[in-house]
Amino acid sequence: MKTPGNPVHYVVKETLYRFFLAAIVIFFLPSPGQTQELKPIRLNEPNKQRGLPFMEALSVKASAREWSERELSLQDLSDLVWAANGINRPEEKKYTASSAMNAHDVDLYLFMRDGVYIYDANTHALTPIVSGDFRSQLMMTPPPRPKDVGGPPPRSAPSNPPIQIILISDFTRFRAGTQELKHEWGAIDAGIVSQNISLFCAATGIKTRPRASMDKEKIRKLLNLKETQYVYLNHPIGYAK
Repeated sequence: MKTPGNPVHYVVKETLYRFFLAAIVIFFLPSPGQTQELKPIRLNEPNKQRGLPFMEALSVKASAREWSERELSLQDLSDLVWAANGINRPEEKKYTASSAMNAHDVDLYLFMRDGVYIYDANTHALTPIVSGDFRSQLMMTPPPRPKDVGGPPPRSAPSNPPIQIILISDFTRFRAGTQELKHEWGAIDAGIVSQNISLFCAATGIKTRPRASMDKEKIRKLLNLKETQYVYLNHPIGYAK
């Protein structure tokens, strides 16, 4: 008859085995500072037949303050970025948004649930920049309102939208001009892209508002921007709440 092994040895052996398995699992788990790998997002062909007539879109255009938490569909996202600053005349490589010296200096950075992407108009795709949800970290805390200021009380800050689009101009794309002129051109070009976003949203029932208030220094560090890149505007984007 075979005698059973020492129970103490069995417990020690089982404990060591479980510890070994746990160590393997922990080793292959991402550390707190690690991020999951993001993949490029291939966008649909833009639907150029949708939306309200231009004058009707202007009549309903308004700045929103609340959004549904529902994520934008791939088609809406595709049409949105193309309307903002996509290539509408491929044979000439011309864009939906005009730019000084035809520099196409304004980039669209999309802050989404899984991470930050940049829109590549040449491939009509979103290229990942950094993983993680940073949407709620972009806005600055508004300064306290003086008690002696008249007028209506300040409204609460806009709610967090599914997408935040940041418009950033890269001055290196201007072939000439002083730094002051490049700053002026970049601001104008960002305004043109911003208006495209607002008009597309008005025509399709999507909600947005152009905003200049944001934590630009935090954005610069997060995106590792160059000195020649300037953060101009942001557009919260989402469906009606």
